[in-house]
Amino acid sequence: MCTGCDRGLSCAAVGRQDKQLNTYDWLVDVPGNAESTDLVEVQFKNTRKGYYHNVNNLDLKKGDVVAVEANPGHDIGVVTLTGRLVRLQLKKACLKSADEIRRIYRVAKPVDMDKYAEAKSREHGTMIQSRQIAKDLNLQMKIGDVEYQGDGNKAIFYYIADERVDFRQLIKVLAETFHVRIEMKQIGARQEAGRIGGTGPCGRELCCATWIKSFSSVSTNAARIQDLSLNPQKLAGMCAKLKCCLNYEVDQYMEAGKKMPPKDAVLYTQDNEYHMFKTDILTGQCTYSTDKNMAANLETICSDRAREIITMNRQGEKPLSLLEDNKAKPQKKSADLLADADVSRFDKAKKKKGNNSKRNKNRQEKDGMTAKNNNRGNGAEVEPANAAAVQQPESGPRTDAKPQDGTPRQRRNGNGNAPDGDRNNRQRRRDRQPKNMRNNDNGNPDNAPADRQNAPRPQSERRESKAAEAGNDTQE
Repeated sequence: MCTGCDRGLSCAAVGRQDKQLNTYDWLVDVPGNAESTDLVEVQFKNTRKGYYHNVNNLDLKKGDVVAVEANPGHDIGVVTLTGRLVRLQLKKACLKSADEIRRIYRVAKPVDMDKYAEAKSREHGTMIQSRQIAKDLNLQMKIGDVEYQGDGNKAIFYYIADERVDFRQLIKVLAETFHVRIEMKQIGARQEAGRIGGTGPCGRELCCATWIKSFSSVSTNAARIQDLSLNPQKLAGMCAKLKCCLNYEVDQYMEAGKKMPPKDAVLYTQDNEYHMFKTDILTGQCTYSTDKNMAANLETICSDRAREIITMNRQGEKPLSLLEDNKAKPQKKSADLLADADVSRFDKAKKKKGNNSKRNKNRQEKDGMTAKNNNRGNGAEVEPANAAAVQQPESGPRTDAKPQDGTPRQRRNGNGNAPDGDRNNRQRRRDRQPKNMRNNDNGNPDNAPADRQNAPRPQSERRESKAAEAGNDTQE
């Protein structure tokens, strides 16, 4: 459980720290762990670490700031590990000789911390100025970082270069400019990414900034063994080199690949020949195709079944299919796309159209009732439109004759013309029609040709006019 200290250390000083290459001390609770060895791991800026002897038997714990031996002067670092695990870390460091292990002077004093803070404040300005100096000297190199020693007597310049660089003149210019002892260290792109730190595409902190100390070469063959896409953008890490994690599972993939059938083996069955299309090493599944160059009739079986069929083919036997227990391959049924479809789904439009026609019919009936009421209000008798065309029987009185009491017919006024109600109804119906369909007084459209307007009227209209003339004669 983390405490309230600003370094993010746990209560037992075994958890995460604010520097790279953290090591979890899982032996911290073991009695006598700290007294088992006098070796102490001390970390400086970024990923630089050193190992020192605690010759003064200081009570040191993880997170203590100490002053250690340097050449020349002393340096300031932080204790990151004590006890038995330091010996295991020494094996990773690959120290050339035991003389490289120096000693710890003391726990850092306030005076030491003041000098340390002053030296660290000059690092960024020194890096910018040294880059300009290297550019003026036309050196094909990039100065990535500058680290001052704790007492400010020496500065370490970390640079990256693709080729060998003669920086003897650069060292002279830097020593005259900054008045300190100059040390040049060449690092690679992976070391630079570890010193800067960051988050990888997996969402975790970079491996080179957390635990990797020695970098092994990575090739694209590792991606091929794991059946990964050879996409440079996917395989490259933050350092623009191949990801170090490509080597993590190569051995396991190579071991599992030995259990898979050979890729050039052809499986013969009674129904067809199958060629290997792809394999899934993690699940042990093999996918076969009936075509050697493309995916056709794909069948997926386990690797054990594939080896069993290969053994049967060598003995001259052919199974019924690739399925286990010599089961015949089931025939695929054609899917009926209209099995669950509703055949009445096309009737919705017609039903809607029928509703519209019914609505129009009701509207026409309503308009007819309105016209009928208007005619009754004007005192006119409503007769069917084809009343004049109805033939009267030979016997009996004529319907168009003058009544016995001498009163004129109700359908004609005193002048022999139609009542005002009929004229109003015709005008109202004419107004409801489109302009191009309206009729003039002769019953023809207004925009009809002259020959059409002068054409003889229909027989029903001629009969009606004759009846009107007979009524006028009778009145006279």
